[in-house]
This record gives sequence, structure tokens and C-alpha cells, in this order.
Amino acid sequence: MLAGATACDEVTRVRDVKKNPAALLALMWHHATGGKGEKDMVVLPYKDRLLLFSRYLQQLVMESLGKRLDLAGKRVDQGIAVYGNKGSTDQHAYVQQLRDGVANFFVTFIRVLEDGGAAGEVEPGVTAGDYLHGFLLGTRTALFENDRASMTITIRRVDARAVGVLIALYERAVGIYASLVNINAYHQPGVEAGKKAAAAVLALQAKVAAALGPSPQTADQIAAATGGTDAETVYLLLEHLAANGRAATAGGPDPGSRTFSRRT
Repeated sequence: MLAGATACDEVTRVRDVKKNPAALLALMWHHATGGKGEKDMVVLPYKDRLLLFSRYLQQLVMESLGKRLDLAGKRVDQGIAVYGNKGSTDQHAYVQQLRDGVANFFVTFIRVLEDGGAAGEVEPGVTAGDYLHGFLLGTRTALFENDRASMTITIRRVDARAVGVLIALYERAVGIYASLVNINAYHQPGVEAGKKAAAAVLALQAKVAAALGPSPQTADQIAAATGGTDAETVYLLLEHLAANGRAATAGGPDPGSRTFSRRT
């Protein structure tokens, strides 16, 4: 895997854009999205062993490119949403919309030349790999016929080296695309905000648990006892504590009438 990443790193340092696959990939994204994240990236790898690749790209692309501000501090709300799964079995879940629905995406097909596995025929002269390859080419054609944009990356086989190449290719492309749209791909203020908010919620949960007494109280009452905290959040915490045997609850089905107390 590291050897593949190293090989990809070498070719993606070439200054000639036409000979730099990462630069070409980033330019394709920029063209497809208008440089404003206006379209989603649908990743369709036609190989079971690449099942997790689109999920990895969600983390890489969305965490790196989802930014409110550009390098000058201007609000730009950048990002490219990523989804997808392996073809062809999972493509039936969404190809109907890709072809005939809202055109708010571009597709990346990942084509693998070697079938791998046993070379048995499903029918005379046709292997399972032939069917898979046929689905890929057929789906690509069906999308093209309805003016749906796509690009295709071809690899010979799925092995550790090829996976290393793909990961390095997309990592470098993300960095180049970030430069094109003038954002910093290497910090995640949104992720940090989520972590800080989660820590605050856990601290509040401790206060809520401590405020529980033998007498039933509503979420509004416990919220007031914990410093006037948002009653909805307090109610959700109480509901969680009660569901896990750490608080007692009684009363009506609506949040306003439901009460909570210390479990004895």
C-alpha cells in the first residue's frame, strides 16, 4: 500500500497539469461543481473489495472541503457531498434517480480490469466479471444519454498497491481542489465544534443526574435547577437516562407532563 502511495505521490508532483492525474481530477471536480460545491460526488466502484472506498472518501472529501470561510475570511460555504456504494448490486438503490431525477451530481466510476476469483462462466462464453463490466459500461452509457456527467478511473486489479494509489490520488486531488477554491483543507473547525458541544452536553448530563431527587420533576423544573438550561436538551437527557435505568419516569406521553425522579 505504501509503495502504491509513493508511486502516486511521484506522478502527482509533476507541474504539467496534463500529466498530473491529481490535478486533472481536481479540475474535473471544479468543472463539475462550478467551483461552488453545487453537485454531489457519487462514487461507484465496481468491485466488492472496494465496498468501503466511497465511505472513506466521505471522510476525506467532506471533512477537508466542507468550509464556511475561505483563506481571506470570506463566507463561501464550500464543500462536496459524497455518497455511493459498490456496483452493480447496490446501484439499483439509486441509479433510477441518477438517470431520471434531479441532476445535482456527477459520477465517478472505478473500473477494475481483472475479474479475480474463479473464472467460471455464468452462461456459455460469459463470466460474472463480464456481467459486472457490462453493468458498468451500460450504466455509464445510460447516464450519458441523459446528459449526466461522469468520469472513469481504471485500475488493473484491486490489491494493496492499487488501494494505496487511489488513496494518495484522492488526497492530493483534495489539496489541489482546495487551492482552486481558496480554502484550507487541513483544519476542521466544524469537527472541533461538534466535540466541544458533545463535551458540554456530557457535563450537563452530570448536572441533570445530580438534580434528580425523590420527588417527580418535569424537564422544565430540572432545567431551572441546573441554571436555566435549554429544557428540550434537558428532556432528551432525562429520556436517555430513564431508558437506561438511571432515572425513573412517569406521567403523560407529552414532554410537558412527563416527570422524572431519582431511581431507587
